[in-house]
Amino acid sequence: MSKLWDDLKDNMKEWGTAAVEKAEEVSKVAVAKTEELTKISKIKLDIHQLQRDIRREKEALGKLVYEQAKDDNMVNFTGNSEFFIHVEKITVISNDVSEKENEINRIKDEYNIQESDVSEAVEKESNSGESTEDENDSEESEKTIKSEKKPDLE
Repeated sequence: MSKLWDDLKDNMKEWGTAAVEKAEEVSKVAVAKTEELTKISKIKLDIHQLQRDIRREKEALGKLVYEQAKDDNMVNFTGNSEFFIHVEKITVISNDVSEKENEINRIKDEYNIQESDVSEAVEKESNSGESTEDENDSEESEKTIKSEKKPDLE
C-alpha cells in the first residue's frame, strides 16, 4: 500500500510541476500580448491627437479662405504663404498618421494580434472608469448650468 501511495505522491508532484511550467508559459505569452496591445493603444491615442491637429489646421485653412474670399474677394492663393503653410502642415501631419498606422500594422503582424483583440483592449480601457478631458469639460459645464439655474434665496 505504501508503494501505491509513494507512486501517487510522485505522480502528483510531476503533474504539479508540469502545470506550473505550463502556467508560466501562458502567463509570459499573455504579458507579451498585453504589452503589445498597450503599445498599439498608445499609438492609436497618438493618431487620434494627430487627427485632431489636422481638423484644427483644416479649420484654420477654411477660415483663411473664407476671409480672403469675403473681405478681399480673392479666390486665387498663388503666392499666399499663410495658405501654403496650412496645406503643408496638414500634409506633414497626415504623413505622421500614416506612419503610425503602419507601425500598428507592423506590431499586429509581428505578434499575430487581431483587430478584435485591440478593440477589446480599447473597450476595456474606456470602461475602466477614467474620464477623458471631454467628459470632464462636460461635467463642469453641467455643474455651471445647474448652479446658474438655482434661484437666489436671499
